[in-house]
Amino acid sequence: MIREYPELAQARKDMLGQSALYRPTMFWDAASTKIVTEICEHGVENFRQLSKSLSFFVPTYGPPANSLSRAQVEALEHGFDAENPKARKQQMTLRYLLGGEASALADYRVLLAGDTQEALPKLHIFSECSYGNPSERFEFAGRFFSRSALNYLLGLAFLKKHLNGDVLRTVIEVGGGFGTLGEVLAAGGIDGLRYVNLDIPPTSFIAQCYLTAALGAEHLSTYAGTRGRKEIQISSLRRASVLCCWQIENLQGKADLFVNFISFQEMEPPVVQNYLHHVDRLQTRYVLLRNLREGKAVKSEEVKYGVEVPTKGEDYDRYLENYNLIAINVHPFGHRTVDGFHSELRLYKRRG
Repeated sequence: MIREYPELAQARKDMLGQSALYRPTMFWDAASTKIVTEICEHGVENFRQLSKSLSFFVPTYGPPANSLSRAQVEALEHGFDAENPKARKQQMTLRYLLGGEASALADYRVLLAGDTQEALPKLHIFSECSYGNPSERFEFAGRFFSRSALNYLLGLAFLKKHLNGDVLRTVIEVGGGFGTLGEVLAAGGIDGLRYVNLDIPPTSFIAQCYLTAALGAEHLSTYAGTRGRKEIQISSLRRASVLCCWQIENLQGKADLFVNFISFQEMEPPVVQNYLHHVDRLQTRYVLLRNLREGKAVKSEEVKYGVEVPTKGEDYDRYLENYNLIAINVHPFGHRTVDGFHSELRLYKRRG
């Protein structure tokens, strides 16, 4: 059965009339259409099981992010001699390593050791909801985590070390995946929170569905509810909002924090520069980025999904001319890949 999602269809139609700065870049162009096809075929309620979602915006520790398929992992698990009394423990060890739990536990341990628990947002009480029918989710101390959740939790733990107790209540994110940061912040005990996620459809629609399930529709402002408004006062929005990316031009007010995790590295530099222009326009106090130090691979015959020109750290330094870079981190809060690439956190603070 093919599902129809009128809100998604309207947003996709509206996107066609926007500047190229707000339409899918090279990396996302073909992927966006395939993601729409998958959720219409299988239902948005199953998006965390679907192959294109897992490849593009639902990160995992195990397959497919570890470059192994589930079939390969299962074949390895069954490659032990069943008569060997150690076979069961060998299988458990392999599943623990290749299935992602070992890596997830490592990140969880960094969170426990690295978080300043008395400071807001409270991270040690977070537990992720199950909407989307996740193919990978881990339980530690009775709470649930995906890689997306632990990525953000570690980033926020890193941020909190530089705030000296300051509470950031107005948070804007571009390219927020399926809405995890909004879920984390909403559970963090921040009075007066305003979280705004701006993204392209279909991911904006998927994030809307996820945060509706996680927080309740009464706490969420949506594209449908703000469509056509020339000015959108941030203070008029609900606790969490999922808007379309071109609406950043309509936002009015001031922000405490801007966040982008990973998606800027999938965009061309002029697109990133435009978003950061609006971040500056909103007098955002802090900017927290997670970006590949070496830059995303350039599209070629060998690289199916790539960029025209990689966005690197020095690009952010130029675009954020009213900000000081105050911290960079790969270990322990970021990530170094097995093949030597560095997913680094970069924190900027507005001058003056």
